[in-house]
Amino acid sequence: MLRHEFQPARLVTGLTALGIGGVYVLDAAGRVDVPGAWPLIALPAGLFLSGGVSALYGLARRRRGAELPPPEEQPVSR
Repeated sequence: MLRHEFQPARLVTGLTALGIGGVYVLDAAGRVDVPGAWPLIALPAGLFLSGGVSALYGLARRRRGAELPPPEEQPVSR
């Protein structure tokens, strides 16, 4: 498998979408009652959190500089 760059903001966005989808599945199954305004709050909050994670990760990478080679040049551990 080819190595790729770790992108934590995409991870946070995906987990947010999975969480919102999971709550809607639980709502459809009758396990929880979701208020109507919940997605209007949860989705922008998750995207805002993802943006913050992206900014912090970008600052950390810029601060690190050229300490690590790009992912395609790193050895693959098996």
